[in-house]
Amino acid sequence: MSKLYIVPTPIGNLEDMTFRAIKVLKEVNLILAEDTRTSAKLLKHFEIGTHMASHHMHNEHKTVEGIIQRLKGGETIALISDAGTPAISDPGFLLTRACVEHGIDVECLPGATAFVPALVNSGLPNDKFVFEGFLPDKKGRQTRFIALAEEPRTMIFYVSPHKLVKTLGEFAQYFGEGRPVSVSRELSKLHEETVRGTAAEVLAHFTKKEPKGEIVAIVGGFVSEKKKKGDKWNADDADSAD
Repeated sequence: MSKLYIVPTPIGNLEDMTFRAIKVLKEVNLILAEDTRTSAKLLKHFEIGTHMASHHMHNEHKTVEGIIQRLKGGETIALISDAGTPAISDPGFLLTRACVEHGIDVECLPGATAFVPALVNSGLPNDKFVFEGFLPDKKGRQTRFIALAEEPRTMIFYVSPHKLVKTLGEFAQYFGEGRPVSVSRELSKLHEETVRGTAAEVLAHFTKKEPKGEIVAIVGGFVSEKKKKGDKWNADDADSAD
């Protein structure tokens, strides 16, 4: 029976690959990979011999139709990205949408994605959050920061290492130097690190220490002065009750 499988792959540590992901990749007719050279190493490690084809942001508009026809013909196909869960700041949305439109089954396996561990270990509220992914490079960047300045939910950003210091400076500029920030890099890898503090403190840290690796930045949501005063009043009231 035809089906598209969305298969997460490790974000660094190969031990995060699930047994089910390996089984699916071995059984499907075709694996669509963001970079076949990168994925070839993963498949070799887990002794997966399934044929691969390239499917990435530069060709996905052209390849979707052909993939849909193969699925309609009864094939099973798996989509993987270089790391993590496809369609999360990676190719995958266009193909998934096309499958839904054509009545083709889509199944996404649970698995690795960078923002979840970064959010959880940040120590910031995670009951409600907004995923922003990569910010615009130029056009619309300032507008996005202004729009997010009073966002009350915890915010999640993917940041390239060479843009981290600039981005942290923008956090301080638009959100305030005292806004809580947590930066996680190289998650699941040997040199995994999480730096927590105010926007100013985290900026100072990475100004001195050049950031390397894959980076997720978590920013605390906006808290109004009224709520700050309310929280202080509640704390004082609790103290007086003891």
